[in-house]
Amino acid sequence: MSKDYYKILGVGKSATKEEVKKAYKKLALQYHPDRAPEEKKKEYEEKFKEISEAAAVLSDDKKRQQYDQLGSEAFSGGQGFQGYDFSDVMSQFRSGMFGNFDDIFDQLFGGEGGGRKRRHSRRGSDLAYETEISLEEVAKGTEQTISLNKLVHCTRCQGKGALKFESCHHCHGSGYMKRTQRTPFGIFQQTGPCPYCHSRGELPQDSCTSCGGEGLVREKRKIDVKIPAGVEDGMRLRLAGEGEVGEYGSAAGDLYVIIHVKEHPHFRRERFDIHITVPISFTQAVLGDEIEVPTITGKALLKIPAGTQSETVFRMRDQGLPSVRGQEHGDQLVKVRITVPEKLSKKQVELIQQLHEEKPSVSFLKKIFG
Repeated sequence: MSKDYYKILGVGKSATKEEVKKAYKKLALQYHPDRAPEEKKKEYEEKFKEISEAAAVLSDDKKRQQYDQLGSEAFSGGQGFQGYDFSDVMSQFRSGMFGNFDDIFDQLFGGEGGGRKRRHSRRGSDLAYETEISLEEVAKGTEQTISLNKLVHCTRCQGKGALKFESCHHCHGSGYMKRTQRTPFGIFQQTGPCPYCHSRGELPQDSCTSCGGEGLVREKRKIDVKIPAGVEDGMRLRLAGEGEVGEYGSAAGDLYVIIHVKEHPHFRRERFDIHITVPISFTQAVLGDEIEVPTITGKALLKIPAGTQSETVFRMRDQGLPSVRGQEHGDQLVKVRITVPEKLSKKQVELIQQLHEEKPSVSFLKKIFG
């Protein structure tokens, strides 16, 4: 009975090689026998063989053309899959010959990634550090020196875990081993990373006493961090390579410095703009004046025009905060609030009484009711 390889993989007849590969990887992970419940081991093994068979055909242009014309019967007999034990694929995966299902697909089913693949050493872990700065430091930028306890390479063995090495006799120092592999297309040799020296081509003859053979030790390190002007609360600065180191020969992780901006007692930030409320007297509001107001970087003069009402907001251009990239610069918005004095001299009282006796040219009630 003909098998529907497209249906087995869940792809359409016009599926590309990449789509076939993606479908195979998904199903292979789902039905790998090592993940099967004990009572479903046999079922998972059969399903794994079935999807591997389907992928082997649909990923090869010539085989796929034969299948589309003649069905799965085209692969019965000598050139077919009936005599092939796909459990070899599972054993190769368990043994570490393949790093992942990409390798299985590429090596067994004619992918472009065949041939030698270098073993990727595990990258170091990323680290996070939280720090707090003032709004004044946001305006100008600042530098900090932070201390971290992190994994670093052992200086005694240079991160190798040992002081003496000799050439790996399993792979003859190449870092790779050849294995004979039976596939649906015949028998051929594969080259994979040496499982004994992990692609290094050499084996340790002792163990470093400083790091216990790990090649890594934990040390306290000081790191200088430059915080640019304009940073916002919650922003993360990435310091590439300042995280923990990884396995020998691999890249170090990154350090992420998380910025928190302290609340200011007088200024309020809104993106790049700065807001502040300043008091003025009644006479300053009525007659006008030039007053000195604080800014985030010092002081500046602000002109108050005559007849200014309480809660009026004045904009002081470019007295705010810069953006991190320096493309924008905020303003300072000053709200003036008229204050009423609590204590007055006798003369002040007399002057205010005189003002009180003055009648406005147009009464308030007449403005409302006409």
